[in-house]
Amino acid sequence: MSGPLADSTAVITGASRGIGRAIALRFAEAGAEVALWARDQAKLRSVAAEITAAHGKARAIVVDVTNAEAVEHAAQLVRATMPRVRTVVNNAGAVLRKSTEAITDEEWRRVMAVNLDGTFYVTRAFIADLEHTGGRVVNIASRSGREGTSLLAAYCAAKHGVVGLTRALAEELRPGKVCVNAICPGSVDTAMLREGLPDARPDMNPDDVARTAVWLAHGAPQALTGACIDVYG
Repeated sequence: MSGPLADSTAVITGASRGIGRAIALRFAEAGAEVALWARDQAKLRSVAAEITAAHGKARAIVVDVTNAEAVEHAAQLVRATMPRVRTVVNNAGAVLRKSTEAITDEEWRRVMAVNLDGTFYVTRAFIADLEHTGGRVVNIASRSGREGTSLLAAYCAAKHGVVGLTRALAEELRPGKVCVNAICPGSVDTAMLREGLPDARPDMNPDDVARTAVWLAHGAPQALTGACIDVYG
């Protein structure tokens, strides 16, 4: 498939559903070969088949982004079997709606691990590749990464961490001409939102975020780095 991202690979985490699926479809449409990362093999294969049916190219790779060794192994597989990595989209996320005093240590660590540790592990694994291609990192943060929300202490803390990591990496990787930006969506109509916030009223759909991610990957100017873009519908 031709397009502005042809002959390159986009690695997308949390790609089996919701925002990740929408991002994968948009990147394939822009010509990228898509490395689909998530834990659910059946859903990953379904997204890969959807992309293939539209004449794109995708590879489904089962990986838990909270496991640093698994991330490194998956990164090596991408390098060995796919074109040069030009884009990394850190979308994998987990939300927890609970009062702070009721959050267990395990729950706290899980939310931090998926949202923040995973973003760190995946980005670290591809820094050399991105510096070689002058690539781009797109982190999916949240409106909760900018403000506080009652009963979302763990999620807010993790997404604030993603925002901070985005800004720090933008400065660190600027000499290598790697742009690092984040998207801070409001409520998006996804299964994860309905599971974690059943009373939420989404004001946009996953494709709103996906289109912004593709723009950051190839349409945004090189000077735009370290930005956290609000997408509120």
